[in-house]
Amino acid sequence: METPDLRARIEALAALPASALGEDARRTFEAFREALESGLVRAAEPAGEDGWTVNAWVKAGILLGFRLGRMVEMASAGPLKFFDKDTWPTRQLSLENGVRVVPGGTAVRAGAYLAPGVVVMPPAYVNVGAWVGEGTLVDSHALVGSCAQIGRRVHLSAAAQIGGVLEPVGALPVIVEDEAFVGGNCGVYEGTIVGRRAVLAAGVILTGSVPVYDLPRKTTHRRSPGSPLRIPEGAVVVPGSRRIDDPFAERLGLSLSAPVIVKYRDPKTDAAAALEDALR
Repeated sequence: METPDLRARIEALAALPASALGEDARRTFEAFREALESGLVRAAEPAGEDGWTVNAWVKAGILLGFRLGRMVEMASAGPLKFFDKDTWPTRQLSLENGVRVVPGGTAVRAGAYLAPGVVVMPPAYVNVGAWVGEGTLVDSHALVGSCAQIGRRVHLSAAAQIGGVLEPVGALPVIVEDEAFVGGNCGVYEGTIVGRRAVLAAGVILTGSVPVYDLPRKTTHRRSPGSPLRIPEGAVVVPGSRRIDDPFAERLGLSLSAPVIVKYRDPKTDAAAALEDALR
Protein backbone atom coordinates (compact mmCIF):
# COMPACT_ATOMS: atom_id res chain seq x y z
CA MET A 1 0.00 0.00 0.00
CA GLU A 2 1.49 3.35 -1.03
CA THR A 3 1.97 5.92 1.71
CA PRO A 4 -0.52 8.49 0.28
CA ASP A 5 -3.19 5.79 0.06
CA LEU A 6 -2.34 4.61 3.55
CA ARG A 7 -2.65 8.12 4.90
CA ALA A 8 -6.05 8.66 3.28
CA ARG A 9 -7.34 5.35 4.62
CA ILE A 10 -6.07 6.01 8.14
CA GLU A 11 -7.63 9.48 8.19
CA ALA A 12 -10.94 8.08 7.01
CA LEU A 13 -10.95 5.29 9.61
CA ALA A 14 -9.93 7.64 12.42
CA ALA A 15 -13.11 9.64 11.81
CA LEU A 16 -15.38 6.61 12.19
CA PRO A 17 -16.98 5.42 15.44
CA ALA A 18 -15.54 2.26 16.96
CA SER A 19 -18.71 0.34 16.03
CA ALA A 20 -17.99 0.91 12.33
CA LEU A 21 -14.45 -0.51 12.43
CA GLY A 22 -14.22 -4.04 11.06
CA GLU A 23 -11.64 -6.43 9.67
CA ASP A 24 -10.81 -4.08 6.79
CA ALA A 25 -9.80 -1.48 9.37
CA ARG A 26 -7.52 -4.00 11.08
CA ARG A 27 -5.84 -4.89 7.79
CA THR A 28 -5.22 -1.22 7.09
CA PHE A 29 -3.86 -0.74 10.59
CA GLU A 30 -1.52 -3.71 10.23
CA ALA A 31 -0.11 -2.20 7.01
CA PHE A 32 0.32 1.09 8.88
CA ARG A 33 2.10 -0.61 11.79
CA GLU A 34 4.46 -2.34 9.36
CA ALA A 35 5.22 1.03 7.74
CA LEU A 36 6.05 2.45 11.17
CA GLU A 37 8.40 -0.41 12.02
CA SER A 38 10.19 -0.14 8.68
CA GLY A 39 10.70 3.61 9.06
CA LEU A 40 8.60 4.32 5.96
CA VAL A 41 6.35 6.64 7.97
CA ARG A 42 7.16 8.58 11.14
CA ALA A 43 5.35 10.87 13.56
CA ALA A 44 7.58 13.85 12.72
CA GLU A 45 10.24 14.47 10.10
CA PRO A 46 12.83 17.10 9.22
CA ALA A 47 11.52 19.98 7.12
CA GLY A 48 14.16 22.42 5.95
CA GLU A 49 16.85 24.03 8.03
CA ASP A 50 16.18 23.56 11.77
CA GLY A 51 12.53 22.73 11.07
CA TRP A 52 10.33 19.72 11.81
CA THR A 53 6.89 18.76 10.53
CA VAL A 54 4.41 16.83 12.66
CA ASN A 55 2.53 14.09 10.79
CA ALA A 56 -0.74 14.22 12.68
CA TRP A 57 -2.18 11.37 10.61
CA VAL A 58 0.52 9.03 11.94
CA LYS A 59 -0.49 9.74 15.52
CA ALA A 60 -4.12 9.25 14.48
CA GLY A 61 -3.11 5.84 13.13
CA ILE A 62 -1.43 4.91 16.41
CA LEU A 63 -4.54 5.91 18.36
CA LEU A 64 -6.64 3.93 15.89
CA GLY A 65 -4.64 0.87 16.92
CA PHE A 66 -5.69 1.33 20.53
CA ARG A 67 -9.34 1.65 19.49
CA LEU A 68 -9.15 -1.50 17.37
CA GLY A 69 -7.24 -3.55 19.92
CA ARG A 70 -8.73 -6.22 22.13
CA MET A 71 -7.37 -6.92 25.59
CA VAL A 72 -5.41 -10.16 25.58
CA GLU A 73 -2.88 -11.90 27.78
CA MET A 74 0.55 -11.33 26.30
CA ALA A 75 3.33 -13.91 26.21
CA SER A 76 4.74 -14.51 29.67
CA ALA A 77 8.21 -13.36 30.69
CA GLY A 78 9.21 -15.78 33.42
CA PRO A 79 6.78 -15.40 36.34
CA LEU A 80 5.49 -12.06 35.01
CA LYS A 81 2.21 -11.65 33.14
CA PHE A 82 1.09 -8.77 30.91
CA PHE A 83 -2.32 -7.71 29.60
CA ASP A 84 -2.58 -5.19 26.76
CA LYS A 85 -4.22 -4.42 23.42
CA ASP A 86 -3.46 -7.11 20.86
CA THR A 87 -2.68 -4.44 18.27
CA TRP A 88 0.38 -3.25 20.21
CA PRO A 89 2.39 -6.29 21.36
CA THR A 90 6.12 -6.32 21.99
CA ARG A 91 7.98 -6.04 18.70
CA GLN A 92 9.74 -9.22 17.57
CA LEU A 93 13.17 -8.26 16.23
CA SER A 94 15.47 -10.61 14.33
CA LEU A 95 19.12 -10.71 13.27
CA GLU A 96 18.08 -9.26 9.91
CA ASN A 97 17.09 -5.99 11.65
CA GLY A 98 20.73 -5.36 12.54
CA VAL A 99 19.79 -4.08 16.01
CA ARG A 100 21.83 -5.19 19.01
CA VAL A 101 19.54 -5.79 22.02
CA VAL A 102 21.67 -6.86 24.99
CA PRO A 103 20.02 -9.48 27.26
CA GLY A 104 18.44 -8.30 30.49
CA GLY A 105 14.88 -7.04 30.28
CA THR A 106 14.57 -4.58 27.38
CA ALA A 107 11.26 -4.18 25.55
CA VAL A 108 10.54 -2.55 22.20
CA ARG A 109 6.88 -2.04 21.43
CA ALA A 110 5.37 -2.78 18.03
CA GLY A 111 5.24 0.32 15.85
CA ALA A 112 8.69 1.56 16.90
CA TYR A 113 11.49 1.91 14.35
CA LEU A 114 15.06 0.98 15.28
CA ALA A 115 17.58 1.48 12.50
CA PRO A 116 20.44 -0.95 11.80
CA GLY A 117 23.34 -0.41 14.19
CA VAL A 118 21.21 0.68 17.16
CA VAL A 119 22.39 -0.72 20.50
CA VAL A 120 19.93 -1.14 23.38
CA MET A 121 21.30 -1.91 26.85
CA PRO A 122 19.16 -3.58 29.52
CA PRO A 123 16.71 -2.70 30.83
CA ALA A 124 15.35 -0.05 28.45
CA TYR A 125 12.00 0.67 26.82
CA VAL A 126 11.16 2.05 23.37
CA ASN A 127 7.49 2.96 22.93
CA VAL A 128 5.14 2.95 19.96
CA GLY A 129 5.80 5.47 17.20
CA ALA A 130 9.38 6.17 18.28
CA TRP A 131 12.05 6.52 15.57
CA VAL A 132 15.68 5.74 16.49
CA GLY A 133 18.42 6.41 13.96
CA GLU A 134 21.48 4.41 12.93
CA GLY A 135 24.23 3.83 15.46
CA THR A 136 22.36 5.29 18.45
CA LEU A 137 22.99 3.86 21.90
CA VAL A 138 20.03 3.53 24.28
CA ASP A 139 21.60 2.84 27.66
CA SER A 140 20.26 1.07 30.75
CA HIS A 141 17.01 2.34 32.28
CA ALA A 142 16.55 4.79 29.41
CA LEU A 143 13.08 5.50 28.02
CA VAL A 144 12.29 6.53 24.46
CA GLY A 145 8.70 7.75 24.70
CA SER A 146 5.89 7.41 22.17
CA CYS A 147 6.61 9.18 18.86
CA ALA A 148 9.96 10.56 20.09
CA GLN A 149 12.42 11.12 17.24
CA ILE A 150 16.02 10.18 18.04
CA GLY A 151 18.67 10.92 15.43
CA ARG A 152 21.73 9.04 14.25
CA ARG A 153 24.66 8.28 16.55
CA VAL A 154 22.91 9.75 19.58
CA HIS A 155 23.96 8.61 23.06
CA LEU A 156 21.08 8.28 25.53
CA SER A 157 22.88 7.63 28.82
CA ALA A 158 21.66 5.55 31.74
CA ALA A 159 18.24 6.59 33.10
CA ALA A 160 17.71 9.27 30.43
CA GLN A 161 14.00 9.90 29.97
CA ILE A 162 12.77 11.07 26.56
CA GLY A 163 9.13 12.01 26.92
CA GLY A 164 6.39 10.82 24.59
CA VAL A 165 3.23 12.33 23.16
CA LEU A 166 0.20 10.93 21.35
CA GLU A 167 -2.43 13.60 22.01
CA PRO A 168 -3.12 16.15 20.77
CA VAL A 169 -2.18 14.57 17.45
CA GLY A 170 -0.69 17.83 16.17
CA ALA A 171 1.69 18.24 19.10
CA LEU A 172 5.41 18.10 18.34
CA PRO A 173 7.14 15.11 19.97
CA VAL A 174 10.50 15.35 21.68
CA ILE A 175 13.28 15.42 19.11
CA VAL A 176 16.96 14.65 19.72
CA GLU A 177 18.94 15.37 16.58
CA ASP A 178 22.00 13.58 15.18
CA GLU A 179 25.11 13.03 17.31
CA ALA A 180 23.66 14.60 20.45
CA PHE A 181 24.75 13.34 23.86
CA VAL A 182 22.11 13.05 26.60
CA GLY A 183 23.70 12.46 30.01
CA GLY A 184 22.55 10.21 32.82
CA ASN A 185 19.29 11.04 34.60
CA CYS A 186 18.39 13.72 32.07
CA GLY A 187 14.76 14.38 31.22
CA VAL A 188 13.59 15.90 27.92
CA TYR A 189 9.86 16.54 27.67
CA GLU A 190 7.02 18.54 26.05
CA GLY A 191 8.20 18.77 22.47
CA THR A 192 11.69 20.08 23.24
CA ILE A 193 14.20 19.87 20.38
CA VAL A 194 17.81 19.06 21.25
CA GLY A 195 19.91 20.29 18.35
CA ARG A 196 22.53 18.34 16.46
CA ARG A 197 25.71 17.56 18.45
CA ALA A 198 24.36 19.22 21.61
CA VAL A 199 25.49 17.84 24.96
CA LEU A 200 23.22 17.60 28.02
CA ALA A 201 25.23 17.03 31.18
CA ALA A 202 23.92 14.57 33.76
CA GLY A 203 20.77 15.72 35.52
CA VAL A 204 19.57 18.37 33.03
CA ILE A 205 15.77 18.65 32.85
CA LEU A 206 14.19 20.34 29.84
CA THR A 207 10.46 21.07 29.57
CA GLY A 208 8.40 23.51 27.60
CA SER A 209 8.20 25.93 30.53
CA VAL A 210 11.91 25.98 31.43
CA PRO A 211 14.06 28.85 30.13
CA VAL A 212 17.61 27.94 29.16
CA TYR A 213 20.29 30.58 29.77
CA ASP A 214 22.99 30.86 27.11
CA LEU A 215 26.12 32.36 28.68
CA PRO A 216 28.36 32.41 25.55
CA ARG A 217 25.70 34.12 23.41
CA LYS A 218 24.18 36.24 26.20
CA THR A 219 20.62 35.20 25.42
CA THR A 220 17.79 33.04 26.74
CA HIS A 221 16.09 30.20 24.88
CA ARG A 222 12.38 29.69 25.59
CA ARG A 223 9.32 28.06 24.12
CA SER A 224 7.01 30.59 22.47
CA PRO A 225 3.59 30.24 20.81
CA GLY A 226 4.13 28.16 17.70
CA SER A 227 7.82 27.58 18.45
CA PRO A 228 9.21 24.84 20.74
CA LEU A 229 12.12 25.14 23.12
CA ARG A 230 15.19 24.39 21.01
CA ILE A 231 18.68 23.73 22.30
CA PRO A 232 21.10 25.10 19.68
CA GLU A 233 23.44 22.87 17.71
CA GLY A 234 26.59 22.03 19.64
CA ALA A 235 25.44 23.62 22.91
CA VAL A 236 26.78 22.16 26.17
CA VAL A 237 24.03 22.37 28.82
CA VAL A 238 24.56 21.85 32.56
CA PRO A 239 22.17 22.00 35.53
CA GLY A 240 22.11 25.42 37.16
CA SER A 241 19.96 27.50 39.49
CA ARG A 242 18.39 30.96 39.49
CA ARG A 243 17.72 33.08 42.55
CA ILE A 244 14.04 33.77 43.27
CA ASP A 245 13.41 37.50 43.53
CA ASP A 246 11.05 37.35 46.50
CA PRO A 247 11.68 38.37 50.14
CA PHE A 248 10.35 35.10 51.54
CA ALA A 249 12.40 33.03 49.09
CA GLU A 250 15.50 35.13 49.70
CA ARG A 251 15.16 34.69 53.44
CA LEU A 252 15.10 30.93 52.98
CA GLY A 253 17.79 30.91 50.30
CA LEU A 254 15.49 29.36 47.69
CA SER A 255 16.26 29.11 44.00
CA LEU A 256 14.78 27.56 40.85
CA SER A 257 16.32 25.02 38.55
CA ALA A 258 17.79 26.75 35.49
CA PRO A 259 19.62 24.85 32.73
CA VAL A 260 22.64 26.83 31.55
CA ILE A 261 24.58 26.65 28.29
CA VAL A 262 28.15 27.09 29.47
CA LYS A 263 29.91 26.68 26.11
CA TYR A 264 29.61 25.21 22.65
CA ARG A 265 31.10 21.91 21.64
CA ASP A 266 34.85 21.82 21.02
CA PRO A 267 37.44 19.04 20.51
CA LYS A 268 37.73 18.52 24.26
CA THR A 269 33.98 18.06 24.58
CA ASP A 270 33.97 15.73 21.60
CA ALA A 271 36.53 13.50 23.29
CA ALA A 272 34.56 13.43 26.56
CA ALA A 273 31.26 12.66 24.81
CA ALA A 274 32.60 10.22 22.22
CA LEU A 275 30.74 6.94 21.84
CA GLU A 276 32.80 3.85 22.61
CA ASP A 277 33.18 2.15 19.23
CA ALA A 278 34.67 -0.88 20.94
CA LEU A 279 31.31 -1.52 22.66
CA ARG A 280 29.54 -1.64 19.32
